[in-house]
Amino acid sequence: MPATSTRLSLDPRARLGRRAGRRFLIEWVSVGCLGIAVILLTSFGHVSARIDQLVYDRFLNWRAQPLLSDIVVVEIDNASIDQLGRWPWPRSVHARLLERIAAAQPAAVIYDVLFTEPNADDAQLAHAIALSPTYLPVLLTPADARGERTVDQPVAPLAQAAAGLGHINFEVDSDGIARSVARFQGDDGSRWPQLMVLVADAVERGKLHLRGGLPPRRANEPARGSDDGSDGGEGRFLIPFGTNAANYAKLSFADVLAGKVPADQLRGRIVVVGVTASGLYDRFATPVSGELGPLPGVYIHANVLDTLLTGREIQPVGWWVVFAAALGPLAALLAGFLVLSPRRSLLLTVALVLLAAAGSALLLYGGRLWMSPVPAILGVVIVYPIWNWRRLEMTMAYLRGELQRLADEPHLLPEAPKRRREFGGDVLEQHMALMAQAAQRVQDMKRFVWDSLDSVPEPILVSDLAGVVLIANHAAKAHFARLGAPMPEGRPMQSVLGGLTLVKTIDAGAATDTERNLQAHAHWPALLDPTRGEFAALMAQGVEVRDANERDHLLRYATCTNAQGETTGWIAGLVDVSALHVAERQREDALRLLSHDMRSPQASILALVEIERARTEPVLARSLLERIERYARRALTLADDFVQLARAESQTYVLEPLSLTELVIDASDEVWPQAHAKRITLHTETGEDSDDDPWICADRSLMTRALVNILNNAVKYSPPDTRIVCSFASESRANPTDSAPRRVSCTIRDQGYGIPKDQQAGLFERFRRFHEAERPEVGGAGLGMAFIKTVVTRHGGSVEVVSAPGEGTAFTIWLPALDDAQHAELSAPGA
Repeated sequence: MPATSTRLSLDPRARLGRRAGRRFLIEWVSVGCLGIAVILLTSFGHVSARIDQLVYDRFLNWRAQPLLSDIVVVEIDNASIDQLGRWPWPRSVHARLLERIAAAQPAAVIYDVLFTEPNADDAQLAHAIALSPTYLPVLLTPADARGERTVDQPVAPLAQAAAGLGHINFEVDSDGIARSVARFQGDDGSRWPQLMVLVADAVERGKLHLRGGLPPRRANEPARGSDDGSDGGEGRFLIPFGTNAANYAKLSFADVLAGKVPADQLRGRIVVVGVTASGLYDRFATPVSGELGPLPGVYIHANVLDTLLTGREIQPVGWWVVFAAALGPLAALLAGFLVLSPRRSLLLTVALVLLAAAGSALLLYGGRLWMSPVPAILGVVIVYPIWNWRRLEMTMAYLRGELQRLADEPHLLPEAPKRRREFGGDVLEQHMALMAQAAQRVQDMKRFVWDSLDSVPEPILVSDLAGVVLIANHAAKAHFARLGAPMPEGRPMQSVLGGLTLVKTIDAGAATDTERNLQAHAHWPALLDPTRGEFAALMAQGVEVRDANERDHLLRYATCTNAQGETTGWIAGLVDVSALHVAERQREDALRLLSHDMRSPQASILALVEIERARTEPVLARSLLERIERYARRALTLADDFVQLARAESQTYVLEPLSLTELVIDASDEVWPQAHAKRITLHTETGEDSDDDPWICADRSLMTRALVNILNNAVKYSPPDTRIVCSFASESRANPTDSAPRRVSCTIRDQGYGIPKDQQAGLFERFRRFHEAERPEVGGAGLGMAFIKTVVTRHGGSVEVVSAPGEGTAFTIWLPALDDAQHAELSAPGA
């Protein structure tokens, strides 16, 4: 066998076919849409809000922020409660503390205690508040159904003495953790700045002078104007808590009040006074509560002030920015799916997750922007396993389909018995093992097919789509070697077969055969080029050719197709028909012998018998003449029946529309003399309406002779003074939509001797006679019934016989009606 090469491709459409390529693209787009949907839900739908918050908290815990030394916290702690008594304390106590702090000349005082009810000591406290820039809090109640909020303010004397009033409201997220603060809050009637915003604005404007001066990030920035929230926004920002959020310089209220704290610790600094005693302060969970526990509000205020003074506010980016940024890793992963292996796709997925997390952390630490990496991470983390699941499913489906297709193929070769539990592992491993076994079986089958092709005794050539011969079996090589021609592999089919001489085309119709012969001879040898589509039908039917050694061959082309029905090449077969032609000539000689050489002497004998019988005084005895006549007629009948049967089996039928009734009447007229001699009545039942007359498409001569044979048998095997009836019927359809051809029948029923049941099976065999012992006077060669069967069958019909001894015989022939016969006239086998 010649060695062949196969070109492999990594394109999935080339490996799995175009259908698999379309499926690959559809699934790739579907997985991409799924990833976009996940990013949309996590970016805009806040589906991953809890995860976003956890990631944000974890990032804050990884990095501690430096704290301003200019912020001091004075705690109303447990020790102060023990020394000064139960809370609340008289306002005179708060006044004395403020006087102590004012003596130390602080930059400002933030007093995180609500004084909302009048008191006799309000004047004293107001005086103490006015000694230094002191800022007091207000509390906003939650908005009611109308969106209005109530403000709990300090009493008027204190409010007038304060340097500023601001809200101290904190809002917690859905998980109960305080992460952000609003610069402004209120309703349509009033808007209040956050208490720390007032202090930070005063520092920026130069109204307050810190001991250490402006923080480095604020020193070069111009002072901002008063931001009163006129834009209608709250100006919310995230607080950059760190694990050192409670590490501000802290002093006990009682120690400051008792003068135990040096004034230098307070001078030029912002003093934040608040409650930290157990059971009194408002505790809030923060992102660093895992390390520090809940923070008192005073420390949260200190962190907010520190954030404002240092410019470390964290601004969350818009959700549309999160969505757009998350599309980048998804697009990179989808592109990787097209060019990377599963292992490299996994590495790419891990790298994209780390890149998204690192990018978010860099923005948080360096740019003070919070862009959650969760949508990007979830997008690639969800898409990767789903894509690999679909790839695995497609691989499994492909393996299952290929295995099933191979299993459906006929097993032409014996296979080794399978061992129990032959394949182990998971389902994919089992399929791979089965595929390996199937591939081995295909290789064995390929070897078997090639060996089978070589064992074919006729020359076989296989070409590609360009008509170049790829394979030639051993018989073909031997054939061209005998002719002295070069080997056919690698040469065009037309060049390989161009040395043949066209004899004739193979066709059924005489007129068509002549026309095609002229066309074929006019275009020879172009017919040998299989790529010429106009000659495909002619070469598929076959042509008769003659080689250089004067041997005749039947040349025929057939197309090679793949599983999808696409043409992949052609097969050319050469069949030596020289011996067949010799046999045909011998058959024609035999027919000529029977039709002429045997019939002529018998006819001459009969003529001499008639002459001798006509003499007045015959030379031969009359009994001898009768015997010579009987033997001669029997020999003549045998020759006629044999010739007619041979012609019925081999000659071309000339079909024409005929009335079955008229054919039966013509046959009855021919048989009438024999019937009249035995006083047998021939009756044909005809319908009154001409539309009931059954019409068929048949060869008049052969069909009439078949009917004559049936009637002859009915007359010969019926006693005198009986009746033979010919009737007609039309087949009715149970289903009007049935596409099967409609049939008509003719039944010839006699009142003869009948045929035993055990003899009916051989009724249509050649040289088979019945009642030969009982009725020796009935002659015949035993070929009439075989003739009837052959003619009816070649017309597409059938013959039925119903008979019983002493009850007569009924012969029924079924034939296609005219409307169906016309359609099949030219394409009927043998027509």
